[in-house]
Amino acid sequence: DSKNLEGIEHRYWHNLYGTYMQRATAEGLTKRSPKDAPALRPFVLSRAFFTGSQRYGAIWTGDNTAEWGHLKIATPMLLSINLAGLSFAGSDVGGFFGEPSPELMTRWFQAGAFTPFFRGHAHHDTKRREPWVHGDEHTQIRRKAAMLRYSLLPLWYTTFFEAYESGMPVMRPLFMEFPDDSGCFKMDDQWMVGSALLVKPVTSDGVRDVDMYLPKRSGPWYDLETLAPIQQVSGGTVRMDAPLNKIPVLIRGGSIVPRKLRLRRSATLMYHDPLTLFVAPAADKTASCSLYMDDEKSLAHEMSNAGRENFVKRLFTFADGKLTSAASDPDAIPAHAPANVVERVVFLGQNRAAKKVSLWSPDIDHVVLESTFDSNVGTITVKRPNVLAAADWEIRLEF
Repeated sequence: DSKNLEGIEHRYWHNLYGTYMQRATAEGLTKRSPKDAPALRPFVLSRAFFTGSQRYGAIWTGDNTAEWGHLKIATPMLLSINLAGLSFAGSDVGGFFGEPSPELMTRWFQAGAFTPFFRGHAHHDTKRREPWVHGDEHTQIRRKAAMLRYSLLPLWYTTFFEAYESGMPVMRPLFMEFPDDSGCFKMDDQWMVGSALLVKPVTSDGVRDVDMYLPKRSGPWYDLETLAPIQQVSGGTVRMDAPLNKIPVLIRGGSIVPRKLRLRRSATLMYHDPLTLFVAPAADKTASCSLYMDDEKSLAHEMSNAGRENFVKRLFTFADGKLTSAASDPDAIPAHAPANVVERVVFLGQNRAAKKVSLWSPDIDHVVLESTFDSNVGTITVKRPNVLAAADWEIRLEF
């Protein structure tokens, strides 16, 4: 076996090289920040990693191949890496070596859009890989997958903050969320994004429907795309339609999913955009979520000044027909004051229209809001509350 000058085998220390290279680069970029402003957040991607690499940047799974088997194995690889504490991880979409078929590239695009690190990457000798090279049909589907990811950035960002704060993975095996269901213990072909979304990618050629496992005593579940509730048998599988233009993704009952629906050319251009809250009640008609917001570019969130936090963390809760916005920590004094408003709220799993929807806040006695009811999917959409996401308020449904 190869040993260093101290007689230690190479296998015990070779991954440390990659970790220290990534660390040195990240720390060097931070020190290059302007001295009269908070240090800028670096982005450093590494293929070599070790314990602690998650503190310095993103990683990926290395040189895969444009084969269906490599798309399939990406899920258990990324779940293992996330369990080890390295959440900002992904695989090369489409495969690094070889030439993906149009369908393989499209299915990999859909799966990659729901992994923490989403990137296309290929060997310089492969053919062009831009999303539009396989014709308009595949271009439209890949655009849809990418834009769906962008719309969910508030959820991703909040889930990454949870990983930063507690170590909980961003991409989670089902047993982490449903430890009482032994059927989840060996499952490695579907995953949770945080605690809110259940993802089942298509990883075989020509497949147009999949069996999706729904854990025991979970749900109800709602289709992320249609918002319709899923007819389920608890602790069993459901057959999900998966035409080429769709990846099965479900919203877990009890969740509130924040999204930005004004899609632009970059996340930076979406920074000030308004939010839409999708409220997916559990069986007991309650739901909740956190929403984390900061300046998205500096390390100011790691610093506090006289107890004033340079970020905002809100808690949205739904119970007894009332959606409430409150500070996650009532004692916190936020120095960050985001201007994002909530421009729409969509309540899922509803069987009738609301007679009245009203807005209450410390500054407003009450304002009647416009709402519509879609009986086909069971949603109540509340239009233009236009309240600050970082303010205290309450929206009440009356039936």
